[in-house]
This record gives sequence, structure tokens and C-alpha cells, in this order.
Amino acid sequence: MPTIKFTSALKRFALDLKETEVPATTVAEVVREIGKIYPKLPDYLIDERGELRKHVNIFINNELIADRIKLSDSVKENDEIYIMQALSGG
Repeated sequence: MPTIKFTSALKRFALDLKETEVPATTVAEVVREIGKIYPKLPDYLIDERGELRKHVNIFINNELIADRIKLSDSVKENDEIYIMQALSGG
């Protein structure tokens, strides 16, 4: 199963957030499966249209996903998925 890793900034949505393995073959399935473990997290990651929010980045093995709209990027069994909150300042 792919391994999902999170930045510590996302712990505000799930205090027990930790590296997790989920059964998935696409990024959309990853988000759906982590929602079963951390119910508040998908609302932060995905907007009301089902698209990845602008302030969130997802990487598969250090490569930024290509499809931010349908999250159709393929995920393989040994992949590492990194879910990050994009930080900005001002």
C-alpha cells in the first residue's frame, strides 16, 4: 500500500495525524481513504467542487501531482505520498 506522509501543520485537523498506509490507486482514492481515518482532513484538502485547494500540494515520490482537479494521478503500491500545506507570508 502507498505510504502517506503529512506536514506537521496539518495536525490541527487531526491531533493523532501520522504516517499512514492506505489502499489506493489514485490520489482521489488516497484522499477518500485518509478521510476514513481522519474525517476532518479532506474538507481542508478538497474544495466544494472536489478539487485540490490552492494552499495544498500533494507529491508522489517527490513529484508534484499533475491533476489538481480530478486527482486522477496514479498511485502505486510502494509510492510515498506527501501532503503539504502551502505556506505563505506577508
